[in-house]
Amino acid sequence: MDLATIEKVVAFVGALIVFAFALVGLRGEWPKNGLDDNVTKVLLGLMAFGCVLVVLACFGVLPHGGGGA
Repeated sequence: MDLATIEKVVAFVGALIVFAFALVGLRGEWPKNGLDDNVTKVLLGLMAFGCVLVVLACFGVLPHGGGGA
């Protein structure tokens, strides 16, 4: 296994763990209505979305960036 594959596996596993904890935290915060609770909901949602992007990047679904003309 080359280094890039190992990095993708570590990123994938880490993203799954963070995604699970973000969803558990979001479920706990959902019934609350305070301003700080709403901010926490947004941050947990963004964290879960970021994990989805990491998983997509691990499988090569996202387009590869690159500059230059």
